[in-house]
Amino acid sequence: MSVPVSMIELKAGENGTVATIKGGAGMVRKLDSLGIHEGKTITKISAQWMHGPVVIRAGATEVAIGYGMASKIMVLS
Repeated sequence: MSVPVSMIELKAGENGTVATIKGGAGMVRKLDSLGIHEGKTITKISAQWMHGPVVIRAGATEVAIGYGMASKIMVLS
């Protein structure tokens, strides 16, 4: 069985299925409104140097989220 890893640990172009989100209700709601929720397959498009924003694709939507928020999205790759 795979162990969930943080979204920031994936390389650009890799995808994973969201296993859990280690954040409060507000963060979970915000990500859900962007189409990022448990069971959803998402792709890491790119990340900026020095803990900058992380660009993620969820379905047809591409969004840039902060490094801290991306670090709380646990995925199974």
